Amino acid sequence: MSTDTASVELVGEETVENVARAALLAALTGAFAYVSFPNPFSPAPVSLQVLGVFLAGILLGPVWGGVSMALYLVAGAVGAPIFAGGSAGVGALLGPTGGYLWSYPVAAFAIGAVVHGGLRLRNPVPRGIPRLVGAMVVGTVVIYAFGVVGFSLVLNMTLKKAFLTAAVAFVPAEAFKMAAAIGVVRSDQIAAE
Repeated sequence: MSTDTASVELVGEETVENVARAALLAALTGAFAYVSFPNPFSPAPVSLQVLGVFLAGILLGPVWGGVSMALYLVAGAVGAPIFAGGSAGVGALLGPTGGYLWSYPVAAFAIGAVVHGGLRLRNPVPRGIPRLVGAMVVGTVVIYAFGVVGFSLVLNMTLKKAFLTAAVAFVPAEAFKMAAAIGVVRSDQIAAE
């Protein structure tokens, strides 16, 4: 009895590549979490995690960008020290900054949908800087909305105070992350000119 397994394909090559890319962006977001510093206007630190969210949505599209950030949350929840400052565990997801973390899959999905004009993955470079910036602004609004609600609930703040502490205090940092994401995405086109 002979069985030939060389021709059996349980999962398509494209799916395997997308899972690998999603895992890579999740790991990159975890590495970005280690680049953090205190924010003088908020108890939440400024970190580069959101840059990972931006890149996941732009490079992987809405579906796989969202999957990437969901993988990131699962890895952190089970103990990988990949949240801001090397924190990990379910406690980080339920703490004051948990709202930001929960927003990442939704924000990456929204960014991907705007950049790629729907659910299908398309090349983001020809989309232009205004579209990329618009997508990241949409993603930032999603992140801030979740973050403000999280701060308000966990720290027993009014929504107004939470908005100032969890959103307004981070606007300059987000502008820097947007510029960095555009630089990463368009770097090969800039080098070719």
